[in-house]
Amino acid sequence: MGEAAPFGKGRVRRLFGLDRSGPEPGATRSGQPLRPFTLPNLVGLIRLLLIPVFLVVAFDSGDGTSWAAAGIYWVISAGDYLDGLLARVTGQYSRLGALLDPIIDRLTILSGVIVCWHFELLPRWLLLILALRELVTLVLARWGLSHGADIEVNWFGRMAVFPVMSAIFFAMIWPGWFPTALLVIGIVMAIMATVLYARVGRDRIREARLAALDAMPDDSTQP
Repeated sequence: MGEAAPFGKGRVRRLFGLDRSGPEPGATRSGQPLRPFTLPNLVGLIRLLLIPVFLVVAFDSGDGTSWAAAGIYWVISAGDYLDGLLARVTGQYSRLGALLDPIIDRLTILSGVIVCWHFELLPRWLLLILALRELVTLVLARWGLSHGADIEVNWFGRMAVFPVMSAIFFAMIWPGWFPTALLVIGIVMAIMATVLYARVGRDRIREARLAALDAMPDDSTQP
């Protein structure tokens, strides 16, 4: 009587990514096997292969406004949600997916920035800020990994992806104030996420160093 129903409200919220409370799955942690052959990783690979296709179609459009390019970009962006949903449904979490997914997201956004910059579909000063933020995030992630610290995606980081990718999508079919407003919202949230990434990474590396020092033998106690 006291057990939750298999498909209760909380389970449904977690399944669709609305509830991200709790620790990350153990299979995604540092030191775990990569496990490349999973359905979510297949979606990630398809997303990665579609990025150069998107660039070719967008640059062939002449002015950057292209339903075809926007459609391909939507598929790449929607794949970010799909691979996470598949991982939650099938339980096929993997270390490779945890490493690959944020890199593909950064490349997706940067490819959109390149197109919007070239055709001036969005204010270039905003695009420059966005590109710098994406590069800083990649550097932070690499820095964290090199020090043995996994920097988990925070709430602002998860939410920022939607307005940023939506801004790029709408800029290719309806340039104007609406995609610009979405981009501003996304950049503000993304910068807040990056600040949190840096703080979490710093704290975890500090904790790891203190733990290593505590584990060292004390020379003063030696005979």
